[in-house]
Amino acid sequence: MAALIAVCAVLLARYTQAPVDRAVVEERTIGSRIWYPKGHYPSLTLAGTERRVVRSLLAQRHAMYFGDFIWEDVAKAGEPVWIRVDLGRQLMSVFRGADEIGSAVILYGTDGKPTPTGLFTVLETAKEHRSSLYDAEMPFMLRLTNDGIAIHASEVVEGSATHGCIGLPAEFAERLFNVIKRGDVVAILRFSQ
Repeated sequence: MAALIAVCAVLLARYTQAPVDRAVVEERTIGSRIWYPKGHYPSLTLAGTERRVVRSLLAQRHAMYFGDFIWEDVAKAGEPVWIRVDLGRQLMSVFRGADEIGSAVILYGTDGKPTPTGLFTVLETAKEHRSSLYDAEMPFMLRLTNDGIAIHASEVVEGSATHGCIGLPAEFAERLFNVIKRGDVVAILRFSQ
């Protein structure tokens, strides 16, 4: 039980800076998901003062490495999908409504071609796309800016980077592509807030 409480505390630290109420976490961890009791939902910063309430998080039971991801879409269909990218932790979290449905280690831009931060909406989606700027395949592309910044499948390996895009493991990118639509919100943060 102590190990389970420690895992839950690590998960909360992954997303929030708030103190952890061990009793609440202990009684609400069910299977592969942490459920928060009504009235005790944490919230995550998206941009500036905008925040979103979270009802449940995926229970990540081990450290994730390059190429790793978790996907468990148990949320109610019809809820809006939104994405939170934490560049400091090199982590993407996908939510359907207030429930996290996916989490992946990502690649992002180098110092010469950094990934922009802020609040974006998905402008365009394309299952198969080829970058005209870099003559490179960008499968499961979700365009965020008019100057070429997108989320797309990449070979996510240590030491790699993008030209400002967000690179995802291919299987995760495909799953994300299948639930996202134009207009969905993507928040990209430099460091967790």
